[in-house]
Amino acid sequence: MRSWPIAASSLCRSWTASAAPTASWADIPNTAWCRGVEASTGALGHGLSIGVGLALAARMRERSYRTFVLLGDGEINEGSVWEAALGAAKHGLDNLIAMIDYNKLQSYGPTDYVLPLEPLADKWRSFGFAVQELNGHDVGALRTVLKQVPAVPGKPTAIICHTVKGKGLPAAESNADWHHKNKLTDSELDAIRVAVGDF
Repeated sequence: MRSWPIAASSLCRSWTASAAPTASWADIPNTAWCRGVEASTGALGHGLSIGVGLALAARMRERSYRTFVLLGDGEINEGSVWEAALGAAKHGLDNLIAMIDYNKLQSYGPTDYVLPLEPLADKWRSFGFAVQELNGHDVGALRTVLKQVPAVPGKPTAIICHTVKGKGLPAAESNADWHHKNKLTDSELDAIRVAVGDF
């Protein structure tokens, strides 16, 4: 496992055509061209399984690192996520933290329409996870919770981050059309520049 300090300027460059000739903003990060990505995945649902393996390896090698896995709410419709969750709880992987981006909107509709997830916190608890819920846009709350993991010794932690898809860009907020959007008009680019300012 590696730790990569990633400056905003290098993050932006990692997504350029010169860094990844076939990549676009809609592509899934790949170990071959995105610094700090530990595993390339195509279909959704594999991240938690890989994370369980990394967390178990840390224990077997007597290493102190923690494994963080970011999951989308649409992604957790995949059965492999829940199989991995069962394995994490069975092995008491308290060095594993699953962070769920719960914006309640998937690429083709609201999660309640596609496949309802509620009661989401209770589902994670029933799979043996300690659960924290917070406003995923509140950096201070995220910092506080992340300093306290594991939430319960001997249990993996699930942090449910309630978010708004596209937060900060009015045209994209809660708009599923922006899920895979990678061809932007000049006016859309101008709106993004106004929304993010001098990032």
